[in-house]
Amino acid sequence: MLPFKAMPGQFGPEVREKGLRAWRVEKMKPIPLPASELGAFYNGDSYLVLSNRGDDGMDIHMWIGEKSTRDEQGACALLATQLDTFLGGSPIQHRQVQGYESQEFMHLFPKGVSYKEGGVETAFRKATASAGPVQRLYQIKGKKNIRAKEVKMSWESFNRGDCFILDLGETIIVWIGSQANLFEKQKVREIATLIRDIDRHGKAHITDVNEGEEPPEMLKVLGPMPQLKESTPEEDTQADVSNVASLYKVSDATGSMKMTQVSEKSPFDKKLLVRDDCFILDNGANGKIFVWKGSGANEAEKKEALKMADNFIEQMKYPRMKTQVEILPQGKETIIFKQFFKTWN
Repeated sequence: MLPFKAMPGQFGPEVREKGLRAWRVEKMKPIPLPASELGAFYNGDSYLVLSNRGDDGMDIHMWIGEKSTRDEQGACALLATQLDTFLGGSPIQHRQVQGYESQEFMHLFPKGVSYKEGGVETAFRKATASAGPVQRLYQIKGKKNIRAKEVKMSWESFNRGDCFILDLGETIIVWIGSQANLFEKQKVREIATLIRDIDRHGKAHITDVNEGEEPPEMLKVLGPMPQLKESTPEEDTQADVSNVASLYKVSDATGSMKMTQVSEKSPFDKKLLVRDDCFILDNGANGKIFVWKGSGANEAEKKEALKMADNFIEQMKYPRMKTQVEILPQGKETIIFKQFFKTWN
Protein backbone atom coordinates (compact mmCIF):
# COMPACT_ATOMS: atom_id res chain seq x y z
CA MET A 1 0.00 0.00 0.00
CA LEU A 2 1.23 3.52 -0.70
CA PRO A 3 2.75 5.47 2.24
CA PHE A 4 -0.23 7.65 3.11
CA LYS A 5 -1.53 8.22 6.62
CA ALA A 6 -5.22 8.93 6.95
CA MET A 7 -5.89 12.03 9.03
CA PRO A 8 -8.22 11.78 12.04
CA GLY A 9 -11.65 13.38 11.88
CA GLN A 10 -12.17 12.90 8.13
CA PHE A 11 -15.74 11.71 8.65
CA GLY A 12 -18.43 13.01 10.98
CA PRO A 13 -21.27 11.30 12.89
CA GLU A 14 -23.70 12.02 10.03
CA VAL A 15 -22.30 9.02 8.12
CA ARG A 16 -24.02 6.79 10.68
CA GLU A 17 -27.39 8.11 9.49
CA LYS A 18 -29.33 6.44 6.68
CA GLY A 19 -28.75 7.80 3.20
CA LEU A 20 -26.45 7.91 0.18
CA ARG A 21 -23.27 9.97 0.44
CA ALA A 22 -20.29 10.42 -1.85
CA TRP A 23 -16.87 12.05 -1.61
CA ARG A 24 -14.26 12.86 -4.23
CA VAL A 25 -10.72 12.10 -3.05
CA GLU A 26 -8.55 15.22 -3.24
CA LYS A 27 -5.05 15.29 -1.74
CA MET A 28 -5.91 12.52 0.71
CA LYS A 29 -9.06 14.34 1.84
CA PRO A 30 -12.67 13.29 1.18
CA ILE A 31 -14.53 16.22 -0.40
CA PRO A 32 -18.34 15.74 -0.03
CA LEU A 33 -20.47 15.89 -3.18
CA PRO A 34 -23.80 17.73 -3.30
CA ALA A 35 -26.94 15.80 -4.21
CA SER A 36 -26.84 17.30 -7.72
CA GLU A 37 -23.44 15.68 -8.35
CA LEU A 38 -24.31 12.14 -7.22
CA GLY A 39 -23.69 9.72 -10.08
CA ALA A 40 -21.45 12.10 -12.06
CA PHE A 41 -17.80 11.02 -11.97
CA TYR A 42 -14.62 12.50 -13.44
CA ASN A 43 -12.51 9.82 -15.11
CA GLY A 44 -9.30 11.27 -13.66
CA ASP A 45 -10.45 11.00 -10.04
CA SER A 46 -11.33 8.44 -7.38
CA TYR A 47 -14.44 8.54 -5.20
CA LEU A 48 -15.94 7.04 -2.06
CA VAL A 49 -19.65 6.22 -2.04
CA LEU A 50 -21.43 5.18 1.16
CA SER A 51 -24.84 3.54 1.03
CA ASN A 52 -26.20 3.41 4.60
CA ARG A 53 -29.48 1.51 4.78
CA GLY A 54 -29.72 1.47 8.58
CA ASP A 55 -30.70 -1.95 9.90
CA ASP A 56 -30.39 -3.36 6.35
CA GLY A 57 -26.63 -2.78 6.33
CA MET A 58 -23.98 -0.51 4.81
CA ASP A 59 -21.79 -0.64 1.70
CA ILE A 60 -18.65 1.37 0.96
CA HIS A 61 -17.81 1.63 -2.73
CA MET A 62 -14.40 2.81 -3.97
CA TRP A 63 -14.97 4.14 -7.50
CA ILE A 64 -11.80 4.32 -9.59
CA GLY A 65 -11.67 6.46 -12.72
CA GLU A 66 -9.87 4.94 -15.69
CA LYS A 67 -7.37 7.83 -15.70
CA SER A 68 -6.93 8.20 -11.94
CA THR A 69 -3.37 7.84 -10.63
CA ARG A 70 -2.17 4.99 -8.43
CA ASP A 71 -1.58 7.58 -5.67
CA GLU A 72 -5.24 8.62 -5.82
CA GLN A 73 -6.35 5.01 -5.83
CA GLY A 74 -4.16 4.28 -2.80
CA ALA A 75 -5.53 7.31 -0.98
CA CYS A 76 -9.09 6.19 -1.78
CA ALA A 77 -8.39 2.72 -0.36
CA LEU A 78 -6.99 4.18 2.87
CA LEU A 79 -9.94 6.52 3.27
CA ALA A 80 -12.29 3.58 2.71
CA THR A 81 -10.48 1.71 5.50
CA GLN A 82 -10.78 4.73 7.78
CA LEU A 83 -14.49 5.08 7.03
CA ASP A 84 -14.97 1.35 7.61
CA THR A 85 -13.20 1.60 10.99
CA PHE A 86 -15.27 4.66 11.94
CA LEU A 87 -18.41 2.64 11.21
CA GLY A 88 -17.26 -0.27 13.36
CA GLY A 89 -15.95 -2.52 10.59
CA SER A 90 -19.43 -3.69 9.61
CA PRO A 91 -19.80 -2.29 6.05
CA ILE A 92 -19.16 -4.43 2.99
CA GLN A 93 -16.45 -2.83 0.84
CA HIS A 94 -16.41 -2.90 -2.97
CA ARG A 95 -13.93 -1.64 -5.54
CA GLN A 96 -15.67 -0.38 -8.66
CA VAL A 97 -13.69 0.47 -11.79
CA GLN A 98 -15.04 2.82 -14.47
CA GLY A 99 -16.86 0.83 -17.13
CA TYR A 100 -16.97 -2.36 -15.03
CA GLU A 101 -19.22 -1.31 -12.16
CA SER A 102 -21.52 -3.85 -10.51
CA GLN A 103 -25.28 -3.59 -10.95
CA GLU A 104 -25.58 -3.07 -7.19
CA PHE A 105 -23.54 0.12 -7.59
CA MET A 106 -25.49 1.29 -10.63
CA HIS A 107 -28.77 0.85 -8.74
CA LEU A 108 -27.67 3.53 -6.27
CA PHE A 109 -28.18 6.17 -8.95
CA PRO A 110 -31.74 6.02 -10.37
CA LYS A 111 -30.96 8.86 -12.78
CA GLY A 112 -27.97 6.97 -14.14
CA VAL A 113 -24.18 7.25 -13.98
CA SER A 114 -22.27 9.67 -16.19
CA TYR A 115 -18.54 10.05 -16.85
CA LYS A 116 -16.82 13.41 -17.25
CA GLU A 117 -13.43 13.93 -18.83
CA GLY A 118 -10.60 15.07 -16.61
CA GLY A 119 -10.71 15.99 -12.92
CA VAL A 120 -11.99 18.87 -10.84
CA GLU A 121 -10.13 21.15 -8.45
CA THR A 122 -13.02 22.80 -6.63
CA ALA A 123 -14.44 21.46 -3.38
CA PHE A 124 -18.15 20.67 -3.05
CA ARG A 125 -20.61 21.40 -0.27
CA LYS A 126 -21.93 18.51 1.80
CA ALA A 127 -25.31 16.93 1.08
CA THR A 128 -27.14 13.65 1.47
CA ALA A 129 -29.76 11.74 -0.44
CA SER A 130 -32.22 9.14 0.79
CA ALA A 131 -31.69 5.48 0.06
CA GLY A 132 -34.31 4.05 -2.29
CA PRO A 133 -36.40 0.88 -1.91
CA VAL A 134 -35.01 -2.56 -2.71
CA GLN A 135 -35.12 -3.29 -6.44
CA ARG A 136 -32.72 -5.93 -7.76
CA LEU A 137 -32.73 -8.33 -10.66
CA TYR A 138 -30.74 -11.57 -10.70
CA GLN A 139 -30.15 -13.84 -13.69
CA ILE A 140 -29.78 -17.57 -13.01
CA LYS A 141 -27.79 -19.30 -15.74
CA GLY A 142 -25.85 -22.49 -16.37
CA LYS A 143 -26.28 -26.25 -16.40
CA LYS A 144 -23.66 -27.82 -14.11
CA ASN A 145 -22.37 -24.72 -12.30
CA ILE A 146 -25.49 -22.59 -12.04
CA ARG A 147 -25.02 -19.12 -10.58
CA ALA A 148 -27.03 -16.00 -9.86
CA LYS A 149 -25.67 -12.76 -11.28
CA GLU A 150 -27.09 -9.32 -10.63
CA VAL A 151 -28.04 -7.66 -13.92
CA LYS A 152 -29.56 -4.41 -15.14
CA MET A 153 -33.15 -3.81 -14.02
CA SER A 154 -34.66 -3.99 -17.49
CA TRP A 155 -36.43 -6.36 -19.87
CA GLU A 156 -33.24 -6.09 -21.96
CA SER A 157 -31.57 -8.40 -19.40
CA PHE A 158 -34.16 -11.15 -19.89
CA ASN A 159 -34.20 -14.05 -22.31
CA ARG A 160 -36.46 -17.06 -22.72
CA GLY A 161 -33.79 -19.61 -21.84
CA ASP A 162 -32.94 -18.52 -18.27
CA CYS A 163 -34.59 -17.89 -14.92
CA PHE A 164 -34.64 -14.56 -13.10
CA ILE A 165 -35.35 -13.23 -9.62
CA LEU A 166 -36.94 -9.81 -9.25
CA ASP A 167 -36.29 -8.78 -5.64
CA LEU A 168 -38.68 -6.03 -4.56
CA GLY A 169 -38.09 -6.33 -0.82
CA GLU A 170 -41.37 -7.62 0.57
CA THR A 171 -42.08 -9.48 -2.67
CA ILE A 172 -39.64 -11.79 -4.46
CA ILE A 173 -40.73 -12.77 -7.97
CA VAL A 174 -39.26 -15.95 -9.47
CA TRP A 175 -39.58 -15.71 -13.27
CA ILE A 176 -39.08 -18.91 -15.28
CA GLY A 177 -38.29 -18.64 -18.97
CA SER A 178 -40.14 -21.02 -21.29
CA GLN A 179 -36.81 -22.53 -22.47
CA ALA A 180 -35.04 -22.64 -19.08
CA ASN A 181 -33.44 -25.96 -18.15
CA LEU A 182 -34.38 -28.07 -15.13
CA PHE A 183 -31.20 -27.20 -13.23
CA GLU A 184 -31.85 -23.45 -13.52
CA LYS A 185 -35.43 -23.95 -12.30
CA GLN A 186 -34.17 -25.75 -9.21
CA LYS A 187 -31.44 -23.20 -8.52
CA VAL A 188 -33.69 -20.16 -8.91
CA ARG A 189 -35.96 -21.39 -6.11
CA GLU A 190 -32.94 -22.09 -3.87
CA ILE A 191 -31.61 -18.55 -4.35
CA ALA A 192 -35.05 -16.98 -3.85
CA THR A 193 -35.49 -18.93 -0.61
CA LEU A 194 -32.03 -17.83 0.53
CA ILE A 195 -32.94 -14.18 -0.08
CA ARG A 196 -36.25 -14.59 1.79
CA ASP A 197 -34.90 -16.49 4.79
CA ILE A 198 -31.62 -14.61 5.31
CA ASP A 199 -31.89 -11.14 3.75
CA ARG A 200 -35.59 -10.65 4.62
CA HIS A 201 -35.61 -12.75 7.82
CA GLY A 202 -38.42 -14.91 6.44
CA LYS A 203 -40.81 -11.97 6.00
CA ALA A 204 -40.86 -11.69 2.19
CA HIS A 205 -43.34 -13.50 -0.07
CA ILE A 206 -42.08 -15.56 -3.02
CA THR A 207 -44.21 -15.61 -6.17
CA ASP A 208 -43.49 -18.10 -8.97
CA VAL A 209 -44.16 -16.75 -12.45
CA ASN A 210 -43.91 -18.54 -15.79
CA GLU A 211 -43.06 -16.61 -18.93
CA GLY A 212 -46.25 -15.01 -20.26
CA GLU A 213 -47.93 -14.79 -16.82
CA GLU A 214 -46.22 -11.63 -15.53
CA PRO A 215 -48.09 -10.01 -12.57
CA PRO A 216 -48.90 -6.27 -12.40
CA GLU A 217 -46.18 -5.50 -9.82
CA MET A 218 -43.57 -6.89 -12.21
CA LEU A 219 -44.87 -4.87 -15.16
CA LYS A 220 -45.04 -1.75 -12.97
CA VAL A 221 -41.29 -1.95 -12.34
CA LEU A 222 -40.12 -3.17 -15.76
CA GLY A 223 -42.82 -1.80 -18.06
CA PRO A 224 -44.61 -3.74 -20.83
CA MET A 225 -42.82 -6.94 -21.79
CA PRO A 226 -41.28 -6.85 -25.31
CA GLN A 227 -40.35 -9.82 -27.49
CA LEU A 228 -37.66 -11.63 -25.53
CA LYS A 229 -34.37 -13.00 -26.83
CA GLU A 230 -33.76 -16.70 -27.30
CA SER A 231 -31.02 -18.57 -25.41
CA THR A 232 -28.72 -21.34 -26.63
CA PRO A 233 -27.14 -24.38 -24.89
CA GLU A 234 -23.74 -22.95 -25.82
CA GLU A 235 -24.43 -19.97 -23.56
CA ASP A 236 -25.15 -22.29 -20.63
CA THR A 237 -21.88 -24.14 -21.26
CA GLN A 238 -19.96 -20.87 -21.36
CA ALA A 239 -21.64 -19.78 -18.11
CA ASP A 240 -20.63 -23.06 -16.45
CA VAL A 241 -16.96 -22.29 -17.18
CA SER A 242 -17.08 -18.76 -15.74
CA ASN A 243 -19.13 -19.81 -12.70
CA VAL A 244 -16.44 -22.08 -11.22
CA ALA A 245 -14.67 -20.78 -8.10
CA SER A 246 -11.87 -21.83 -5.74
CA LEU A 247 -11.16 -20.94 -2.11
CA TYR A 248 -7.87 -19.84 -0.48
CA LYS A 249 -6.83 -19.08 3.10
CA VAL A 250 -4.68 -15.97 3.43
CA SER A 251 -2.41 -14.92 6.30
CA ASP A 252 0.46 -12.55 7.13
CA ALA A 253 -1.12 -9.59 5.36
CA THR A 254 1.39 -7.16 6.88
CA GLY A 255 4.39 -9.06 5.51
CA SER A 256 4.66 -11.39 2.58
CA MET A 257 1.26 -12.81 1.74
CA LYS A 258 0.93 -16.53 2.41
CA MET A 259 -1.84 -18.20 0.49
CA THR A 260 -3.06 -21.78 0.82
CA GLN A 261 -5.73 -23.31 -1.38
CA VAL A 262 -8.32 -25.04 0.80
CA SER A 263 -10.74 -26.08 -1.94
CA GLU A 264 -10.10 -26.32 -5.67
CA LYS A 265 -13.69 -26.14 -6.84
CA SER A 266 -17.07 -24.93 -5.59
CA PRO A 267 -19.50 -25.69 -4.03
CA PHE A 268 -17.62 -25.33 -0.76
CA ASP A 269 -18.35 -26.54 2.76
CA LYS A 270 -19.09 -23.50 4.94
CA LYS A 271 -16.96 -25.06 7.71
CA LEU A 272 -13.88 -24.17 5.65
CA LEU A 273 -14.36 -20.52 6.63
CA VAL A 274 -12.48 -20.26 9.95
CA ARG A 275 -13.23 -17.14 12.02
CA ASP A 276 -9.57 -16.56 12.92
CA ASP A 277 -8.46 -16.15 9.30
CA CYS A 278 -9.18 -14.29 6.08
CA PHE A 279 -10.12 -16.10 2.87
CA ILE A 280 -10.23 -15.29 -0.82
CA LEU A 281 -12.99 -16.75 -2.97
CA ASP A 282 -11.67 -16.69 -6.51
CA ASN A 283 -14.31 -16.20 -9.19
CA GLY A 284 -11.83 -14.37 -11.41
CA ALA A 285 -13.06 -16.17 -14.53
CA ASN A 286 -16.24 -14.16 -14.00
CA GLY A 287 -14.33 -10.98 -13.15
CA LYS A 288 -14.85 -11.02 -9.37
CA ILE A 289 -12.76 -11.64 -6.23
CA PHE A 290 -14.23 -11.87 -2.71
CA VAL A 291 -12.24 -11.34 0.49
CA TRP A 292 -13.92 -12.82 3.60
CA LYS A 293 -12.73 -11.36 6.91
CA GLY A 294 -13.21 -13.71 9.86
CA SER A 295 -14.34 -11.94 13.03
CA GLY A 296 -11.33 -13.35 14.90
CA ALA A 297 -8.71 -12.36 12.31
CA ASN A 298 -6.14 -9.85 13.54
CA GLU A 299 -6.74 -6.18 12.82
CA ALA A 300 -3.73 -5.89 10.52
CA GLU A 301 -5.12 -8.63 8.26
CA LYS A 302 -8.57 -7.04 8.22
CA LYS A 303 -7.18 -3.63 7.26
CA GLU A 304 -5.03 -5.13 4.50
CA ALA A 305 -7.96 -6.93 2.82
CA LEU A 306 -7.76 -4.85 -0.36
CA LYS A 307 -4.00 -5.40 -0.55
CA MET A 308 -4.65 -9.13 -0.26
CA ALA A 309 -7.03 -8.93 -3.21
CA ASP A 310 -4.61 -6.87 -5.31
CA ASN A 311 -1.74 -9.27 -4.62
CA PHE A 312 -3.94 -12.21 -5.50
CA ILE A 313 -5.15 -10.57 -8.73
CA GLU A 314 -1.53 -9.90 -9.71
CA GLN A 315 -0.45 -13.43 -8.85
CA MET A 316 -3.31 -14.95 -10.87
CA LYS A 317 -2.60 -12.52 -13.75
CA TYR A 318 -6.18 -11.22 -13.78
CA PRO A 319 -6.71 -7.75 -15.29
CA ARG A 320 -6.69 -5.44 -12.26
CA MET A 321 -8.84 -2.71 -13.80
CA LYS A 322 -11.46 -5.21 -14.95
CA THR A 323 -11.72 -7.34 -11.81
CA GLN A 324 -14.27 -6.35 -9.17
CA VAL A 325 -13.34 -6.77 -5.51
CA GLU A 326 -15.81 -7.30 -2.66
CA ILE A 327 -14.64 -7.31 0.97
CA LEU A 328 -17.02 -9.10 3.34
CA PRO A 329 -16.88 -9.04 7.15
CA GLN A 330 -18.06 -12.27 8.75
CA GLY A 331 -21.83 -12.07 9.18
CA LYS A 332 -22.28 -9.61 6.28
CA GLU A 333 -21.99 -12.10 3.40
CA THR A 334 -23.99 -11.36 0.24
CA ILE A 335 -26.25 -13.73 -1.66
CA ILE A 336 -23.77 -13.78 -4.56
CA PHE A 337 -21.06 -14.98 -2.14
CA LYS A 338 -23.22 -17.51 -0.27
CA GLN A 339 -24.32 -19.28 -3.43
CA PHE A 340 -20.83 -20.79 -3.83
CA PHE A 341 -21.38 -22.92 -0.69
CA LYS A 342 -23.29 -26.19 -0.35
CA THR A 343 -25.48 -24.85 2.45
CA TRP A 344 -25.60 -21.61 4.39
CA ASN A 345 -27.39 -21.68 7.74
